[in-house]
Amino acid sequence: MKNKAALAAALAALVLSGCEHAGRNTLPTGAEAEKIFPIRAEAAAEEEVLRIGDRLAIRVLGEPELTSDLYRVDGSGNIQVPLAGEIPAAGLRPGALRDELVRRLGSRFIRNPQVAVIVTERNKTTFAVEGDVREPGIFEATPTTTLLAAIAQAKSPNDLAKLNEVMVFRLINGQRSGARFNLADIRRGNAPDPQILAGDTVVVGHSALKGAWKEFLQAAPAFNLFYIFR
Repeated sequence: MKNKAALAAALAALVLSGCEHAGRNTLPTGAEAEKIFPIRAEAAAEEEVLRIGDRLAIRVLGEPELTSDLYRVDGSGNIQVPLAGEIPAAGLRPGALRDELVRRLGSRFIRNPQVAVIVTERNKTTFAVEGDVREPGIFEATPTTTLLAAIAQAKSPNDLAKLNEVMVFRLINGQRSGARFNLADIRRGNAPDPQILAGDTVVVGHSALKGAWKEFLQAAPAFNLFYIFR
């Protein structure tokens, strides 16, 4: 009897200590997280920028030597255009690249150049989902990928997931930034569903309490639990 009571006390202590040793997550959340990781409408515009590997059609009116459907943003993020030279294109929107071409061509070679820039092929880009999900992995990012959609592609959180500790990490201006989101609030419509962009990493946190409780159940046979807690 005493041994069983001691076992119960020890296992209960294990469950309670799970949260104490989990460590405090200091990543920004709520409104501060939304400043770093904007909601869909704002982030979707970010998806329009040119990326490494994108294929472009550039049209220069009256200049067949400059007009081609075969331009591509190279591995360094640049594009090579006759007369205009090498232009840093990755991170620019097509309109900004057009303006730069107009400036360069108009300054020395062509009077009032008429230029069009069209994205004809997007380079496929990906994001990662890790942590306590059923099927972590690498998935293709699209302009409609939000945090909920990203988690769904990983087949949803598993039984040990901590839904109020879903983290997103992103490179912003060369710096690694992160924020924390409450998946339960997003599902209920009480918080915005942030956009997930190419290169993001989503990490679903681990619930120490759920994990300790699972170990508790595995460590104590059902008949002992019934005897101890009846």
